[in-house]
Amino acid sequence: MIRYAMEKDIEKIGDLLSQVDLVHHNGRPDIFKIGRKYSTDELKELLKDEERPILVCVDEKDEVMGYCFGIFQQHMNHSVLTDIKTLYIDDICVDEKCRGKHVGKELYEAAVKLAKESGCYNLTLNVWSCNPSAMRFYEAMGLVPQKIGMEVVL
Repeated sequence: MIRYAMEKDIEKIGDLLSQVDLVHHNGRPDIFKIGRKYSTDELKELLKDEERPILVCVDEKDEVMGYCFGIFQQHMNHSVLTDIKTLYIDDICVDEKCRGKHVGKELYEAAVKLAKESGCYNLTLNVWSCNPSAMRFYEAMGLVPQKIGMEVVL
């Protein structure tokens, strides 16, 4: 079942944030420290922000199996960008123990539904090239590259 995250989910979300961080740190230790993206206090504040929805997929015991952090974005009256509304997926994570059970697909489909219901033109996300399994997942969901970030390490 997919629902909005609640304060009781914060501990499990924190564990999942650490799992994501480890994937990124292992892929790019030159960029990512070991830690987590949001503190407990930051998560409490995010739960109150309607412009930053957090969806969770829970099992029959209401235990969190994965999450999807979203951010509604809109650049009104921008000099070159149109006024479209976007749901940006800031992060999706499925617990290592729950992978292969279509939790990620359910979360993604719930995010698409939320975006449509909220009047969004599109749904966007970024994926690190050091995470090929995530890239394959998003491609399987039908996403295509919108832009590509490039670098040279000096």
